[in-house]
Amino acid sequence: MQVHDRDARAPARARLRARSWCAALLLCAMAWLPGAAFSHATAAEGASPRGEARIGKAPRDPDFGVTTRHSGLQRHVEMYQWTRAGGGYALQWRGARVDSSGFAPGHENPREMPLREREWRAPVSVDGQPVPADVVAALGKWQSFRPNFSALPGNMSATFQPEGDGLGSAENPLSPRVGDLRVTWRELVLPPLAGRLVLKDGAWALREGAVAPTTAVRDLKVNAQPPSRDRPTWVIFAAGFVVLLALVVAARHRRRGKPAA
Repeated sequence: MQVHDRDARAPARARLRARSWCAALLLCAMAWLPGAAFSHATAAEGASPRGEARIGKAPRDPDFGVTTRHSGLQRHVEMYQWTRAGGGYALQWRGARVDSSGFAPGHENPREMPLREREWRAPVSVDGQPVPADVVAALGKWQSFRPNFSALPGNMSATFQPEGDGLGSAENPLSPRVGDLRVTWRELVLPPLAGRLVLKDGAWALREGAVAPTTAVRDLKVNAQPPSRDRPTWVIFAAGFVVLLALVVAARHRRRGKPAA
């Protein structure tokens, strides 16, 4: 009799397993199909951006370990130097070396800047299509920011200390000496790109009449390391697995809970 009941319940268990697999596959399809449709739609010629700007590799200043999640990074260096002021001389911060060869004795400047200004750019894409560098430059705004100096190399930490929004080499920032340096950074921030770009020949071009905003855009969300899709597909796959596991456990509990005839 037990064998007969077990055989009678076999079709029901098979149907339950089939429904479980269908539910899991449906959830997986939900993760893949919208992303595929989205990519196809935005690849059309003349399309407008739908997603956020994505940075291929975050710009980094290797000398100081400074990084930004935006599309560009600039290092600005100033040196404390003698300059002409009216009929005399004054000490000022200057971004380039001041030639003091014709100055009066006692007003000599270092012969060179010991640290160079530099700039780093990262590739930018939207909806899987590249944004050319000239378009990024036209829309982006350079903005000052205070980096996190936790990755400052040992040789730099021995020379520089935090000063304002950057670093300074002066032992006493309130009383710098000739030749002391001051280093600050800026990042290139893009505005929301919807309505400003149009897809032409597989790359984003500046839409006619589009201009960069005049207000600050520091809070724009930019993904420095983009995922493979615009939605977290691993979450949906995990949910499908959990649903499948729950259905299997429920089926086994249901089968064991029935008394034998």
